[in-house]
Amino acid sequence: MTTENILEQAASWRAEGRKVAVATVIATWGSSPRPVGSQMAVNEAGGMAGSVSGGCIEGAVVHEAQKTMADGEPRMLSFGVTNEMAWEVGLACGGQVQVYVEAVE
Repeated sequence: MTTENILEQAASWRAEGRKVAVATVIATWGSSPRPVGSQMAVNEAGGMAGSVSGGCIEGAVVHEAQKTMADGEPRMLSFGVTNEMAWEVGLACGGQVQVYVEAVE
């Protein structure tokens, strides 16, 4: 799914009156599953479009996106082999990824 399609899906959800957040990969180091600029849109029901990791951290990102939709506060998330949460969610590829999550108004 292209970035354009992801943002179109986010806009469609907003037009339906749903809360939406967009997560964007803003930095990577070493081996990472998705490049900088990769995006994922999430709605309040947990619907997703796109990917920030090919599946290994999506659950954690959705959880944080739901917090962002609830409180309106953007979040900076970091995952990597030195981060215990990264191992829990499966980012054992040897790299690191930083994801910015923001609500869509």
